[in-house]
Amino acid sequence: MTRLLVLVAAVLAAGLTGPTAQAQAPWTLTAAQRQAYLTHYAPVILKRGDENDGKQGRDWLANFDFDRDGAYATNRANWRQVPQYAAGAAGYERWRIRPTLYTALLEFTENGGKSLVLLYHVYNAADKDGDEIHDWERVEIVVRGVTGTPGGAGESFGNATVTHHKDHVMRRSYDPDVNFLQTPTGRHLLLWQADESDFDLPGAGPHAHELRFVTDTWASVSGRMAAAGNAEVHISGADDRRNVHYAFVPEGAAGAVAAFGAVPLTFANASAQASRVDNGTKVTWPRVKRLTYELQDLADVVPTHWSQSAWQRHWLAADVVDVRFETPALGIGTGVQRFYNRSRDDAASDLTDGREGYLSKAWFFGAYSAELDEDTPSGSDDFGGFAGTGLDSSGRSRGAVSGDPASHGAYWRQHEYFVHSGGIDDSTSREVGVWLPPGWQLAANGGFDGRWQPLFDDRPDA
Repeated sequence: MTRLLVLVAAVLAAGLTGPTAQAQAPWTLTAAQRQAYLTHYAPVILKRGDENDGKQGRDWLANFDFDRDGAYATNRANWRQVPQYAAGAAGYERWRIRPTLYTALLEFTENGGKSLVLLYHVYNAADKDGDEIHDWERVEIVVRGVTGTPGGAGESFGNATVTHHKDHVMRRSYDPDVNFLQTPTGRHLLLWQADESDFDLPGAGPHAHELRFVTDTWASVSGRMAAAGNAEVHISGADDRRNVHYAFVPEGAAGAVAAFGAVPLTFANASAQASRVDNGTKVTWPRVKRLTYELQDLADVVPTHWSQSAWQRHWLAADVVDVRFETPALGIGTGVQRFYNRSRDDAASDLTDGREGYLSKAWFFGAYSAELDEDTPSGSDDFGGFAGTGLDSSGRSRGAVSGDPASHGAYWRQHEYFVHSGGIDDSTSREVGVWLPPGWQLAANGGFDGRWQPLFDDRPDA
């Protein structure tokens, strides 16, 4: 009788808890869903240009191989020739500018729910009046309550971080200066980007492609657009409006494309799609050039850094990063792998301006010091994630979480990542958030690490 009661109780318990347990079982997005999320949240970039004095087209976004020579080290010198492309000069029709944001999606399960970190690298082929190479601006967006349908019930934007030179400026869902273009096909963070120029404005001001949050609402922006008013927006860290000469919107988000009337950039229309005005010139919204951009993968570029690739065509060995691979990816095997990350510039006398590639960027591992104040760039990043001094909200270093303290100051582990939860901790070497636990990236645990796995078609013949 006792055994029967136990059996009945077990059956009843299974009936009560079975569906709940099943609902909480780990699951993962499909590749198409990951692409959809990256598109749904892809930012709208309102950009100031500085294209007088024969610099037309210089403030277009681009892709790493716009000149189709397969070498990143030639990009700065070749980008200075983009006015020839804009003029329709012979020989430049083989170029494919294709404005691009390079992306990665990190998918993980926490507290029974699914969250995402979406990374977008805004690529500019040259910086600071064309004297420096590879400007590396990035946008990071954290989304929680993910269901598989972008924008679905219960889903929420958590926080976003943008690059402001060497600082990492964060805004949360409740901050008033975070605004979106909301359409049936996406929720697009409104950002403003400076032109390529160095300190050539009174008081310096925003310069050299730095990113700022647009503090005007979309209703305000769209109202000025409809009224053919001056193309300018308020931005974070500044009291006055700043000029807009370009709008870049994700090509896969039909609502955003329609809202701006954006078009792809081609050799045929290039002349008409260059702003041709200096950064101090006000234009009305009808004169703003509205262009689409595509999404590609950070994972497409990562192998160019690898010591066993043709890295010498793109990078120098002065900056080295070691990563312990747990699983093969991108043609790279397991074990500690070396990456070379000092930007190479074939047109520079010393072959470099000291810029760094992806794996030397703190944001690639989430290991940056977040801040709210962007009035004066500090140029500091004191988290110390690689060194092992960087602690999460529970006081744990990455080595304490991974069980590999020997990695401190020696190598990254392939799937290490620090997720910022949106809080700010001003103490040195401590951030509000968590180092993701070992195995978070496994499908069995509901995870995916898109830094090492491409999602988008490379379109080599486009």
